[in-house]
Amino acid sequence: MLSDRERLYALLGDLPNRDAPLDVELVAERDPGGAYLLEVLTLHLNGLEPVPALFCQSKIATSPAPCVIYNHAHGGEHEIGKLELTDRRRAIQNPPYAEALAAQGYHSLSIDAWNFGERRGRTESSLFKEMLWNGQVLWGMMVFDTLRATDYACTRTDVDCSRIASMGLSMGSTMAWWHAALDERVKVCVDLCCLTDFQELIRTRGLDLHGIYYYVPGLLKQGFDTVAINALIAPRAHLSLAGDYDSLTPVRGLDRIDTALREVYIRSGAPENWKLKRYPCGHLETAHMRKAVLSWLAGKL
Repeated sequence: MLSDRERLYALLGDLPNRDAPLDVELVAERDPGGAYLLEVLTLHLNGLEPVPALFCQSKIATSPAPCVIYNHAHGGEHEIGKLELTDRRRAIQNPPYAEALAAQGYHSLSIDAWNFGERRGRTESSLFKEMLWNGQVLWGMMVFDTLRATDYACTRTDVDCSRIASMGLSMGSTMAWWHAALDERVKVCVDLCCLTDFQELIRTRGLDLHGIYYYVPGLLKQGFDTVAINALIAPRAHLSLAGDYDSLTPVRGLDRIDTALREVYIRSGAPENWKLKRYPCGHLETAHMRKAVLSWLAGKL
C-alpha cells in the first residue's frame, strides 16, 4: 500500500526519472561585493530542458553549512524567476534574500521554474495544454525540478544536507509547502502569503486568482486538501506568514488550517514546530515578516 506521500507524488502526472544522473555546468562565478559569492549554473535535472540556477555561497559559513532552497514567485512577471533571490521584487523587503540569508551563514539555491526567467517564452496556458496532452501536469513538473535541485544541493561538499530549508512567497510559498511535504530532507519550511485553503477558495469564488499552473487533476478527489498536504510536513518545523487582506488566502481558510495543523503538530509531539503568523497587509512581505523568517531559521535550522 502506498503511503500518503507516495499517493500525493503519484498525482503529479508522468514525471521524469528521479534516479537519472545529474549534470551541472558552471557558467560564471562572481563576487557581488556583499555577504555571498555567486555561482551561475545550468542544471540538467529532467532530461527535457536545461534549468538555469543561482547558488549563493555565504562568505561567513563554516562548511558544510545549511542551504535554503529559495522558490521564486509568479506575479505575472515571468522575466524575474530565480533573480528574485539576488535582485528581489516589489513584494519583497530589502535586502534581497541572497544577502539576508548569507549574512546569517546560510547558502541559498534558486532555479528558474518552467516558463520563468531564462526558460520563458511560452504562455502558461499553452504549456499547461501541451503537458496535459502528454500526460504531464505543469505543477508536477515544477515540483519535480525543485526536488531534483535539492538532489543537486546535497551533492555539494559545502552544503549540510541535514539542514535544508525551503521557502518562498506566493507561488514560491506553495512550492515550499509541497516541497517539504514530499521531501523529508527539508527540515524547515517557511511559506509567505500562499497557504490557501482549497475549499474556502472555491466558496469565495477565488479560483481565478491563482494561475492555471496551480491546479493538479484529481487532488481533492483523492482526499488531498491543504491541511492533508501540510500535515505531511509534521513534525518538522513550519512557519507560515499571511496577510489578513490577501484575497489569495481567505481568512476563514487560514483559521481552518491553523486549527487543524495545531492538532497535527500536538499529535506529532512537536507543537512548537508549527506557527501561523498573520499581519494587517495584503499579498506582500512586510518588515515584521522578514524579522520573523530570519528568527525562525535561526532557531530551527
